[in-house]
Amino acid sequence: MPFYETTIIVRQDASTQQVEKLGEDIKTILENAQGRVIKQENWGLRQLAYRVKKYRKAHYLHLNIEASAEALVQIEYMLRYQEDVLRYLTVRVDEVSEEPSVMMQSRGRGERGERGERGERRGGDRFERGDRGDRGDRGDRFERRERADR
Repeated sequence: MPFYETTIIVRQDASTQQVEKLGEDIKTILENAQGRVIKQENWGLRQLAYRVKKYRKAHYLHLNIEASAEALVQIEYMLRYQEDVLRYLTVRVDEVSEEPSVMMQSRGRGERGERGERGERRGGDRFERGDRGDRGDRGDRFERRERADR
């Protein structure tokens, strides 16, 4: 059977127990259809990139599953008519990693990421200050300002 990753966005009014129950309902559907949940991660209450049905925050639930096409249709049918579910996305993947997802790994560093000695952000794949090789060394910005003031 093929592997899938499903991410479900549940409205912020729902409790954590309701989000967990949604994951258990999906697990029950899969077990009845000879599928299985390989990994289930609750990413918690997070800020949305834009408003969805007047909500600014939502609970995220991420599942790695092995399922047949018929079981996937049943799951998506159930998600479509759940009042608490704002959005869901299911993507077929070649293999499933047993490691925690990137979202769970980033929780260890904190929500905002680490800060460098001058206050710039450091985290993920983002550029750090002075990281662009095409510009060359431009020096410290405070020294440039002092030179410009003279």
